[in-house]
Amino acid sequence: MINTLVRPANPNDYSQLSGLIFFETRLHRHLDWRSPLEWLGSPFYWALEEGKQITAALACPTEIMGVAWVRLFVYAAHWSAENAWNVLWPTAKYEIARAGGATVAAIAMQPWFQTLLAANGFFNRQQIVMLEWQYQPWAAREAEGIRVRKMTEADLLQVEKTDRASFDPLWQNPLGTLQRAFSQALFATVAEDEQKIVGYQLTTGGGQHAHLARLAVHPSVQRRGAGKALLSDLFRTLTHNGISRLTVNTQSDNVTSLNLYQKMGFVRSAEQYPVYTFDVPASI
Repeated sequence: MINTLVRPANPNDYSQLSGLIFFETRLHRHLDWRSPLEWLGSPFYWALEEGKQITAALACPTEIMGVAWVRLFVYAAHWSAENAWNVLWPTAKYEIARAGGATVAAIAMQPWFQTLLAANGFFNRQQIVMLEWQYQPWAAREAEGIRVRKMTEADLLQVEKTDRASFDPLWQNPLGTLQRAFSQALFATVAEDEQKIVGYQLTTGGGQHAHLARLAVHPSVQRRGAGKALLSDLFRTLTHNGISRLTVNTQSDNVTSLNLYQKMGFVRSAEQYPVYTFDVPASI
């Protein structure tokens, strides 16, 4: 009988984990600005080892204090989802509790993972809903006292402040993530008033399709048209570059965002994915 061992994953596991992720269809990976392998060496990243072979892994590294997204769960064919999870998850809970606790969250895109999380006490917090804009004539929108311009790397400190003020901790992006997002963006712009940056957008993609990966407007200037101005400028840029389709996703309970997108011509699709959370309290 081969002994199993749950241990922290480290950069030396890159090759084995790469193979497991590439070849196994039994895989959950978080939609992220970095791949699961780039998180190797971070806290809350575990490998399940049989002999000297890694046959499952669970990664919940944190970017924002108190929030741990499930960025990877993968297991080999001879495991079931339940058995692999039941070996790795107790270690995850124990170590997260020892480190001060956190809300563990996951966007569950596959039905098997949704079933697994629900069976293990995760709460279906909300849905991620998808919307799409296709080229259509639109009325250019400008906001009085607000200017839209290209984002520069020097803007990112202020962009982070806007992001932090605009979202709950579960959805915030810290500076390091914003730097990665900016480097990968197809188009990135900021909205600013006479004092500071009050909004921004980051769009990815290529060819005929782009994806609005991030749009934020500081609460202090909401209803002044900053979001509409950012989107109007983005539509103009997409049209100029021959891109006719733009997708975006947002939370089902984010009424402000949904209203903005639909007013600007986005149409909601039937595609949606549940967000599950599990609160791990700090151990005493």
